[in-house]
Amino acid sequence: MTGINIFNLREMIDELGEQKVQILLSEFSCPINKEVEFFLHHKSIEFAKQGLSQTHLVYLPYKSKPTLVGYFTLANKTIVIFPTSVSKSLAKRISKFAKYDDKTKSRLLPAILIAQFSKNYSEGVNDLIKGEELLKITIDKIVQAQSIIGGKVVFLECEENEKLIEFYSKYGFASFGQRPIEADEKYNQEAPYYIQMLRYL
Repeated sequence: MTGINIFNLREMIDELGEQKVQILLSEFSCPINKEVEFFLHHKSIEFAKQGLSQTHLVYLPYKSKPTLVGYFTLANKTIVIFPTSVSKSLAKRISKFAKYDDKTKSRLLPAILIAQFSKNYSEGVNDLIKGEELLKITIDKIVQAQSIIGGKVVFLECEENEKLIEFYSKYGFASFGQRPIEADEKYNQEAPYYIQMLRYL
């Protein structure tokens, strides 16, 4: 993919100022998932400033100008994995990085969370990049971070949607649990929980 540029939101704020960045973020639209749209428009800047997560904006040339085609947000989290929730081979792999909790008979594992992930559906911009291309960009960024800080696991949380689960499964993610949805996360989500999926890189 030629002409691609990836910008860290925190660095953009420092360079351009919060007001100009907010205008750039307003170019993003995702009617099929209002949660990712709301986060980018209303939460991403504050989360980046506080260090709670870091958002990365993906740009490609379109109509002779750089255009926001998608974004992803990464954060550090600790996940709980029960032995029966993953395959034996995967459990053996992650045991190198996990701490065993004797009380719950589970493993606590530090991992990078893909907290938000979406293409921009504004004015047909979504045709400029495929979902698998955006995911590859995201994974490449995670591998780069892990080469500095260590670690081998990435995880995400998605709706209980067959197409979404098939998409992530196709690229190496495996389900390991569920997380109850909080009140401010409901949006159009019908199920009371998110499906948690992880990948060993």
